[in-house]
Amino acid sequence: LRLVPVPAGSLLSSYGWYILLAAVAIYLLIQKISQSLAARPSRQPAAADAAVEPDVVVRRQEALAAARLRMQEELNAQAERYKEKQRQLEEEKRRQKIAMWESMQEGKSYKGNLKLNQQEVESGASTSTAVPKSKPNKKPLRGGG
Repeated sequence: LRLVPVPAGSLLSSYGWYILLAAVAIYLLIQKISQSLAARPSRQPAAADAAVEPDVVVRRQEALAAARLRMQEELNAQAERYKEKQRQLEEEKRRQKIAMWESMQEGKSYKGNLKLNQQEVESGASTSTAVPKSKPNKKPLRGGG
C-alpha cells in the first residue's frame, strides 16, 4: 500500500500544473459543446410551424418550377439560334458548291472562281466607302541586261 502514493505523488509534483490546465480546458470544451447543442433548433417542427409549412413548401416548389421553365425557354431560344446559324452556314456552303460546279461546267478554274466569290462576299460585307489602293510603279529587281 505504500508503493501506490509514491508514484502518484511524483506524477502530481512533476506534471500537476499541466494536469490542472488540461482538466480546465476539457471542462470548458464540454460547456461549449453543451451550449451549442442546446442552441440548435430541434429536428421536429413545432405545432405552429406544421400549419405554415405546407404553404411554404408549395410556394417554394412553384418558384422552383417557374425558374426551371424560364431556364428551359432560354435553352430553347439558344438552340433555335444555333440551328439558324447552322442552316445559314450550310446554305453558304451549298451556294459555293453550286458556283464551283457552274464554273467547272463553263471550263473555268473553279478554285480561282471560288476565291473571287469569297472576295465579293467579303467586300459586300465591308463598307463600300473605302478607296481601292493604286499600285505604284515599281522598278524591277533585276536589270534588263
